[in-house]
Amino acid sequence: MSFQESLRALVGEGTVAWGFLLAAALVLLLTPLVARLAPLIGGVDDSTDRPRVHTAPVPRIGGLAIVGGILVPVAVLIRPTGPYLGIAIGTALVALVGLVDDIRGLRPSTKLLCVMAIATLPVFGYDVTFDRVTLPLVGDHSLGPAAYPLTIFWIALIANLVNLIDGMDSLAAGIVAIAAGSFALLAVSFDRMTAAAFAAIVCGATLAFLRHNYHPATIFMGDSGALALGFVLAAVAVQGVLKTAATIALAAPLLVLAVPILDTSFVVLKRLKYRRAPWGADHNHFYHRFLRIGFSQRRTAAYLHGWAALLAAYAILLRYVPPRPRGNWDLENALVGAAGGVVVAAASLWMVYTLEILKARHLQALGLTRRRSADEEEDREEAVERAVTAGRR
Repeated sequence: MSFQESLRALVGEGTVAWGFLLAAALVLLLTPLVARLAPLIGGVDDSTDRPRVHTAPVPRIGGLAIVGGILVPVAVLIRPTGPYLGIAIGTALVALVGLVDDIRGLRPSTKLLCVMAIATLPVFGYDVTFDRVTLPLVGDHSLGPAAYPLTIFWIALIANLVNLIDGMDSLAAGIVAIAAGSFALLAVSFDRMTAAAFAAIVCGATLAFLRHNYHPATIFMGDSGALALGFVLAAVAVQGVLKTAATIALAAPLLVLAVPILDTSFVVLKRLKYRRAPWGADHNHFYHRFLRIGFSQRRTAAYLHGWAALLAAYAILLRYVPPRPRGNWDLENALVGAAGGVVVAAASLWMVYTLEILKARHLQALGLTRRRSADEEEDREEAVERAVTAGRR
C-alpha cells in the first residue's frame, strides 16, 4: 500500500476516523471532571514522589480521563475480540495500578512487577506476541518460545519509558500522540486496520489531553495515564507493526520511540556511573538538561516533540521508500533513505551536543580538542551532578 493509499484509508475508514474524534471529545469532556475529583481522593501531585519541574500542587490523575477516552471508543467502535480484547483489559488493569500509585504510592519495583504480570494476560491469554524478527541481510528468523518473555519485556519496558518521561508539561502526551499517529499509519500500510483504529484512538485521546496539559498544565496524566499509555502503545505496536515479516517492522518502533528510549538509557547509565540505583530519582532527563541551560518549558517540549516527530517520519519514510523492496536493492530508494538518515543523524547530534551529552572529553578522545578543556568539563559535570542529586540518594 502506497503512502497516498494509506492516508486515504486512514481518513476513509470509519472506525479509524470516528475513533480518533470520539476519543478526543471524551477526553476534553472528562478531564475537567477528573481534575475536580483529584483533591477528593488524594490525587494531587506535590513533587514528593520524584523530581518535577512545577512548584504548585497539580491534579495528577488525568490518566483516568485518557484511559476512559480510549476504552469507550474501543468498546463502541472496535468491539474488541481476541488480541485486542486482551490489550483493552490489560490497559484498564495497568491504569488501576497507576491510580493506586498516584494516590497511595508504590515502590518502582512493585509497579514494574505489576505491569509485567498484567502483560502476561494479553501475551499468554490472547497471543499478543511478535514471534518473528526480520533483519537486513540476515533474513527472517523465528523467536520460538523466546517470543513470550521478549514481548512481556517489550511491553513493560515501553510502559516504564513513558512513565519516566512524564515529568514536564505536555512532554509525555505529545510524544505518545506522535508515536500513536505513526503506528496508525504504519499499521494501515500492513493492512492491520483494527490496530490502526486502536492507535488512532490513542492519538486522539492524547492530543485532546494536551488542551489541559500544555504548559502551564492544569492537570497531569500521572502513572494511571503514563503506564497505561505505554502499555497500550507497546501492545498495539506488536499487533500492528512487529507482528509482520517486513524488514522495517523491527526498526520502525525503535525509531518512533527513540526519544524515550535514548532518554532513559542515558539517565540509567548516568546513575550507574555515579554508583546510584538505576531506578533512583534525579534531574538528568533530557527535559531537565534543557531547562538547566535556559530553555523554557514550552521550548523544551517543542524541541523534544520535534525530535520525536523527525525520527517517526524517518521510520515512515523507510516503510514507504524501502532501500530493498522485495529483497532487492533499489538505488534510488537507497539514496533517499541515506539522505534522510543523514538529516536525522545531524539533528540528533545537534540535540546531544546542545544537551551537553557530547562533551569536551569525548571530542578530546577523538583528538578534536585539548586535554585541559576535557578535564575542566569533567570537573564541571561532577559539580553539576552533585548539585542535582543533593538530598536524593
